[in-house]
Parts: sequence; C-alpha cells; structure tokens
Amino acid sequence: MSKALIVVPIGDPAGIGPEIVAKSVATKKVFEQARVIAVGDKKVMENAIKIVDTNLKINVINDPEEGIFEENILNLIDLDNIDMDKFELGKISGMCGKAAYEYIEKSIQLANSGKVDAVATTPINKESLKAGNIPYIGHTEIFGALTNTADPLTMFEVNGMRVFFLSRHVSLRQACDMVKKDRIIDYVKRCMEALKKLGVTEGTMAIAGLNPHCGEHGLFGDEEVNEIMPAIDELQKEGYNVVGPIGADSVFHQALQGRFNSVLSLYHDQGHIATKTLDFNRTIAITGGMPILRTSVDHGTAFDIAGTGQASSISMIEAILLAVKYSQNFKR
Repeated sequence: MSKALIVVPIGDPAGIGPEIVAKSVATKKVFEQARVIAVGDKKVMENAIKIVDTNLKINVINDPEEGIFEENILNLIDLDNIDMDKFELGKISGMCGKAAYEYIEKSIQLANSGKVDAVATTPINKESLKAGNIPYIGHTEIFGALTNTADPLTMFEVNGMRVFFLSRHVSLRQACDMVKKDRIIDYVKRCMEALKKLGVTEGTMAIAGLNPHCGEHGLFGDEEVNEIMPAIDELQKEGYNVVGPIGADSVFHQALQGRFNSVLSLYHDQGHIATKTLDFNRTIAITGGMPILRTSVDHGTAFDIAGTGQASSISMIEAILLAVKYSQNFKR
C-alpha cells in the first residue's frame, strides 16, 4: 500500500512557513510515512532551503502524478507569484497575503479532485491577507468557502486528547452570548459526525463548563442551568453519548486520562490554553465537517524569527503525520 499523499501550501512567504516545510520534508520520519507535495514559489523555497541548510533538491511539477518521492527531493507546484525585488522576510505584505491564499486555493483544488489524500497547512497572516484584498480572515473560512462547508468545525488534537470549539474568533463577551442550547445541540451532533469521519466511534464527549465551578447552580452564572444542561439532557434523550457540564479546571485533565474521547470547549482560549500548555508544539488543528481532511500547525508566522532558521519544525511534522493517520478515512 502506497504512503498517503499530503499537499502542503507553504503559507505566508514572509513567515516561517517555507522554512518549516523544508525542514519537515528533509526529515526521515516524514519521508518514511508520507509522500509530500508543496505548493508555493520556487524562489522562496530555494531561499528557505539555504536558510535552514538542508540538501533538498526541488523537483518542479504540475501534477501530483509527476512527483519523485525519494529522500531529499522536494516536489513543488510552483505558482511563481512572488516578486523577489519587492519581497521582504518578516513583513506584512499584500503580495505575500495574496500568494498564501493562492497556495491554499491550489491545495484545496487538489484535495477536492481526489488527487491528494489530505492538506497540511502552514501559518498565514491575517493582516497580509487583508492587505492582499483576500475576503477571508483565516484558513478555516477559506476552507469552508472553497469546500462549500458552512461553519466548519475546529478540533485540536494533542497526546490523544481532542478538543472542539463552540466559538472561535469572537470577543469573550460574544462567545458567552453564543453559549445557547440550540447551538450546543447542533455542535455536538456535528462534532460527533466529524469524529466518526476520523474513525472515532467509541467513547463519550464532555461539555466544559463556562463559569467557575459550572456556576454553582446559578450562584455565579446561569448559563449552565439555562442553556448547557438542557442541551445535554436533550442530546442524551436522543441517544448521544455526551456528559457535562464539567468544570473547565478538570475536564481537560480527565480527557487526557482517557475518560472522554473529546471535549467541547465553550470559547477559544478555554481550549487553547489547555492544549497548548500540555504541549505547544504538538497541538495540531483539524478542520472538521468538510469532505476533505485538513490538518495544521497551530502557531503563527513568527515574523520576528523568519529568515533566521530558528523556527521549530516539530508542529509541521506532527501536522503531516496526523494527516497521514486520518487520511485513510477520507479516501474516495
């Protein structure tokens, strides 16, 4: 059986994406478990290869079938969309934001057509996207639009612990207002479908509490009483294996111990803090609810160290390997 074919858009060219792609493709672990194709700009990747001091050779291809999957070969679909006379590492740039979008767009096209098994993404910069007149705030919104998926799900996986998010990039006040019975019911059902797609069919999902000690029956916050518990009651009556609310100060620890197959975090930082404190570099994002598989590093473009070669490739390697792990479930 051939190794999974993973496409990797190189991210914002001015950030660390190209460097961690080069480092990852050069590692024996990735070579042994995956066939990787990058989508980017040849000039940018040549520069990144020099920066990280690897002996990779670039093989420019137009189609995944043209790939040469041998050690120290970087198969690259070259979109040739960066003017190196205007290019600056570590800077916000509309040119780079537009280029990063085009790399993602091409990668999604390959996945949508079944030519690759999964997409593993690198960091992009929201300000550069805006400067490049790209009408999306980030990866999740791009993937949702280009796969015709309404409101894709975000799931983090680290050390076997899986965390979903009821809301993402909204203010904390807005996030609290989004903790509603109907939304929780909808998300739990869709999260469980996403887990099934990944091959996770056993176990219980836990719903995190919103307020300290889950509000102590309304003493300091009534969302648990009025919204969360009624949602869980209805889900259980419908046969869904879900429990809660469980205090956020303990539910993630219990999930890590194997008590739950996943946790629904009620707002962005609640789950981010739990996962990234456990292992920042190995916290990998999976976008669920789509017809294709997408994994991603969960760190930024790190403009401050771009071009220095210091960027760790651990997260990129883990994102590729996680894509391999789940890709079999998405084969067409």
